[in-house]
Amino acid sequence: MKAMVLNQICSLDENRSPLKLADLPVPIPKDQEILVKVSACGVCHTELDEIEGRTPPPQLPIVLGHQVVGKVEDRGRNAPRFNIGDRVGIGWIYSSCGRCLYCVKGNENLCVKFRATGRDANGGYAQYMTVSEHFAYNIPDIFSDAQAAPLLCAGAIGFRSLNLGNMKDGQRLGLTGFGASAHLVVMMTKYKYPNSQIYVFARSEKERDFAIELGAVWAGDTEEESPERLDCIIDTTPAWKPVVAALNNLKGGARLVINAIRKEERDKDYLLKINYPEHLWLEKEIKSVANVSRKDINGFIELAAKIPIISETQEFKLEEANKALLELKQRKIRGAKVLVID
Repeated sequence: MKAMVLNQICSLDENRSPLKLADLPVPIPKDQEILVKVSACGVCHTELDEIEGRTPPPQLPIVLGHQVVGKVEDRGRNAPRFNIGDRVGIGWIYSSCGRCLYCVKGNENLCVKFRATGRDANGGYAQYMTVSEHFAYNIPDIFSDAQAAPLLCAGAIGFRSLNLGNMKDGQRLGLTGFGASAHLVVMMTKYKYPNSQIYVFARSEKERDFAIELGAVWAGDTEEESPERLDCIIDTTPAWKPVVAALNNLKGGARLVINAIRKEERDKDYLLKINYPEHLWLEKEIKSVANVSRKDINGFIELAAKIPIISETQEFKLEEANKALLELKQRKIRGAKVLVID
């Protein structure tokens, strides 16, 4: 099979083609695994973090990709959950121990044995991959393969972030950064909280225009003050500067939800600019988001089909994975980038 493989950690500023096209053996499903013929795989900012060394180190060489859609091609001896030909999705959570208190309560995302697709096991930047049948999800017919791919991470992590924000209908929501996840959060929010107003902070004028097009009442630059103080802000940026600005735009008692595995180090000095009375006083809260659980993915797919949420996508061939990643790095974003795989 063809796959785009990461062989070493590097900077995309110095190496614009970190992934190499390779021929690998088609994997054989183990006892409770399924073999999936991949048709689409979303491109996520987490892949930039993996390539540039900001996540826990991947097991090199590795096939990236954790927003995977495809059809079941084969099954292990004890994997009866799906039929051959069923369309399934695979997200960031590849496996967990299944026995700890977190797993028992449905919070596998916090399990110390959490394994990530495309980091701890080969992912979807390839023609085939295997996964436990317990960590694969049915994809409703309403979505095309490319439309479904971003739902599995960008949508699911946005779903978890919105839930952690403790929003109530009529409260004001802020989104700082407006990429694949945030544009889906706008659609979710308009459905779940129809009387809530959405304020967007983004560096790019195109992203701000896109936010207004989707229904935001206001869009400004990352460090602008919003016209109203907000009840919740979800941060999806890779930087620290927007975090400090977001804290300044919160009401008393409000919550900032940081949806990022890692922050880039280049502007870490902005953390020193947090002023307690200005940014944190009046019982403001900061909540981080760690990965996704199976219930997040299932819950969001069900909600997305009901609304429905149709993600906006830009499609690339498997061999164009480096191009898609570089555009993501350069913030050339409208919706989600998806590899379409023959």
